[in-house]
Amino acid sequence: MKNFWQTLDKPFFVLAPMEDVTDVAFRALIAEHKAPDVTFTEFTSADGLLLAKGDGLKKLERKLEFTERERPIVAQLFSSVPEYMEEICSRVAKKGFDGIDINMGCPIKNIVDQGCGAAMIKNPEAAKEIIRAAKRGAGDIPVSVKTRVGYSKDEEMDAWVRDLLSEDIAALTIHARTRKDMSKVPARWELVKQAVEIRDEMGVSTLILGNGDAENITDARKKVRESGCDGVMLGRAIYGNPWLFLDRKDEPTREERIEALLKHLDLFQEKMADVTNYAVMKKHFKAYITGWDNAKDLRASLMETENTNEATEILANSLK
Repeated sequence: MKNFWQTLDKPFFVLAPMEDVTDVAFRALIAEHKAPDVTFTEFTSADGLLLAKGDGLKKLERKLEFTERERPIVAQLFSSVPEYMEEICSRVAKKGFDGIDINMGCPIKNIVDQGCGAAMIKNPEAAKEIIRAAKRGAGDIPVSVKTRVGYSKDEEMDAWVRDLLSEDIAALTIHARTRKDMSKVPARWELVKQAVEIRDEMGVSTLILGNGDAENITDARKKVRESGCDGVMLGRAIYGNPWLFLDRKDEPTREERIEALLKHLDLFQEKMADVTNYAVMKKHFKAYITGWDNAKDLRASLMETENTNEATEILANSLK
């Protein structure tokens, strides 16, 4: 098996899969500055990839496009149907991905109602079947899992982590909150440490990644020291910060922020405008346009725009 995970220098830092955030456009921008040690795609429905048609299928398939700069690149998938997972993992492997990750942590109701995401925590036997199906489909590329410490309470973690590690997965990312917590409470990194201890006790080679509230690479390194994990997955820290993995010590200037957003808009227009509503770009505006006098006014103007051309014109004028 071509397990790239075992070739990484430790600690390593990973870009989290974030729906409508770490899309093909933003990932391309991040990679232009400095790619993370491992990049994940947005989570994608294996069922949808198999059953959807027309524009719906086109949008799902766009999530699984990537550039060579993003390697190693991992496709994150979800399903509660082993046959669907096996088939789509086979297709994904043929696309040239370096790995496949199974989402077993998404807390969103419509995902949970499908028996996917965090619902898997309550059904470990089904989770094991999905992992086995993914491995059959993936062939030579490694399969990993991203999950939470429990569905409604931390005490569920011990048995759940043991179930997952018994399936010989390449890596396990622990989001240090329960499904019930959503993101409303601080991540409990002592539970990541506990997962590392379980791994070591079981004597398996699965890498453990921590996830939750890492503010930057410096903070991520601190969390590694405290928990003993092998790497950290960073999510919200990437908002408005394509420089994240450069580990800059200085704050980006006003001009750098505006120019990065201009490039982001260009990439959105090039790679996504035909399948995605322009409105998804607006969630990035506040993150980029902040930290100087009158930034609020510029943001307000951008929020009124209806397409990339209008936003680009406003930003270009602001630089004059």
